[in-house]
Amino acid sequence: ARQANVKQLLSVGVTLDSFEPMLELIQPFDNVHASCGVHPLDVESHFELTRFHQYASHPKVVAIGETGLDYHYQPETAELQKLRFSQHIETAVALNKPLIIHTRNARADTLEMLRDGGAERCGGVIHCFTEDLAFAQAAMELGFYISISGIVTFRQATELKEVVKALPLERLLIETDSPYLAPVPHRGQQNQPAYVVEVAAYIAQLKN
Repeated sequence: ARQANVKQLLSVGVTLDSFEPMLELIQPFDNVHASCGVHPLDVESHFELTRFHQYASHPKVVAIGETGLDYHYQPETAELQKLRFSQHIETAVALNKPLIIHTRNARADTLEMLRDGGAERCGGVIHCFTEDLAFAQAAMELGFYISISGIVTFRQATELKEVVKALPLERLLIETDSPYLAPVPHRGQQNQPAYVVEVAAYIAQLKN
């Protein structure tokens, strides 16, 4: 990452049980921060609200999530996902830390819950964005950023490329979602923070 001039890294929380081991791993590195959250596909993992608040308040934690709704892979846990999502929004607003949002096949509910929870007060990012432009615009109106992963470099991501062309630069972020979604020319390999440079270069070409 240093060789690629990537200076800051974020290690993203997906369950409470994995949070402390993650914190231990990143503690020695001043340039690696953490988020704290329970991924919508992990909502059946062990959860205690008081422990979540305690972890989320840690000074190394700069964001809340990954949280959100995923009706594509686990529609059967929708109600529990909504409960966890509302708890994350409430915590993010209380601590004034931005949200990292995962959304899949849940556009209307995601936006409604962000609005109802007052998420514009803490803001955040729609992570690994694969939605349409209308969703992006609605999220940006709530003060959210749109974060683009290596998916944008994939040949079949035609709709996403058009969305990226239309996004304002001041609301655009890039990410790896490492170890997944390595961009072309590394597709199929384990992704790593250094490869975010390839995403930046690709988007620069897309947007001239």
